[in-house]
Amino acid sequence: MVNLAERLRTLVTRVVGTELPVAFEAWDGSRAGDSGLPTLRITTPTALRRLLWRPGELGAAQAYILGEIDVVGDLAEVFPAVWRAVRYSGGRPRVRPRHVAAALRLALRYGVLGAPPPAPDPQAVMTGRLHSRDRDRAAVGFHYDLSNDFYRLILDPRMVYSCGYWTGGGGGYGLAEAQYDKLELVCRKLGLRRGTRMLDVGCGWGALAMHAAEHHGAEVTAVTLSLQQYEFAVARAEELGLSDRIDFRLSDYRDLAGARYEAISTIEMGEHVGGNGYPAFAARLWSLLEPGGRLLVQQMSRGADAPGGGAFIESYIAPDMHMRPVGQTVDLLERPGLEVREVQSLREHYVTTVRCWLETLEERWREAVSLVGEPTARVWRLYLIGGALAFEEGRMGVDQILAVRPDTDGRSGMPSTPEWTAVGAR
Repeated sequence: MVNLAERLRTLVTRVVGTELPVAFEAWDGSRAGDSGLPTLRITTPTALRRLLWRPGELGAAQAYILGEIDVVGDLAEVFPAVWRAVRYSGGRPRVRPRHVAAALRLALRYGVLGAPPPAPDPQAVMTGRLHSRDRDRAAVGFHYDLSNDFYRLILDPRMVYSCGYWTGGGGGYGLAEAQYDKLELVCRKLGLRRGTRMLDVGCGWGALAMHAAEHHGAEVTAVTLSLQQYEFAVARAEELGLSDRIDFRLSDYRDLAGARYEAISTIEMGEHVGGNGYPAFAARLWSLLEPGGRLLVQQMSRGADAPGGGAFIESYIAPDMHMRPVGQTVDLLERPGLEVREVQSLREHYVTTVRCWLETLEERWREAVSLVGEPTARVWRLYLIGGALAFEEGRMGVDQILAVRPDTDGRSGMPSTPEWTAVGAR
């Protein structure tokens, strides 16, 4: 007699187009598949009801977040194995009418039909006009105001929440050193020197602003929409004796006025201004630069056939996020009159960075759960595992784009040979 786990396994195989490299275990204790494989455990009939109402990425993620679906084994190994089995099988996962009918029959047989289950509490529900100031503030707060203590748990001591620059491989070289080298690379590309007026748009917890002020003597204005980031950065700058050189502001970049800067950085913030808003964002950056001033944009990208952030990312990590191919971003930056001088891909660097964050999360799992709760900790586990895989496979990228605002005679003031190529040489 075919048990429940075998029925579920058969249905999933038909939907995804290949047999997955996992065994199945159903809520009634039945099992199917090779006992030597990791096990996909469906712990409650609610999981099947959820997937009936919301088939695909978001429904599966919600079920995992709530523990309705779990994995016996290392999810960081199981997730990529399952993804690649489907991707390289030649099958095309698609929920067809016959699959829905089979799932309904299965649900009816085991009594799991009913109303759609509620989404997990960490899901973002955004209201108001897309990329209005209030909505952007809410979107930033949803992600970055989660908990300073939580971010301190998984990030390096400087609280740098962006791709590191991995220049060393010897003993003692780790995440903190890679983030230092990234901050130094940004500062050298911007040509910072003592007294340089610098603007950091989307400054996070202030690491770049403090590095620029402490190690290069820059006079920095730094803006963020996150209250927790702002309070942390102000306190850290005071602790380091840098308050007289850094003006942290809890402000929207659109409200900046009355000053021009010799250098502007925006590190993994441009993803949050939206697809339609990016031309105005680029024009605003141009207007804030002095002629001859440099702009450094570090930004994530996705392929032309998959813009945005994806259902899971936009629901549980970064609402209203939008990514595009790097070439389109270069075009958008050039339109107001910026001259793009260099594009450097850091894609492989992000694989290593994200895996460091994931390793720390797993090592300190109980602390993470105590800070933000298990559903949110599970969100972050999925986010980091999926992110590392997307960067590894090239479905996402991250690039540093260096641009300059030429003067009226077309002069850039840029060196003919980059002076930042030796950053991290050891």
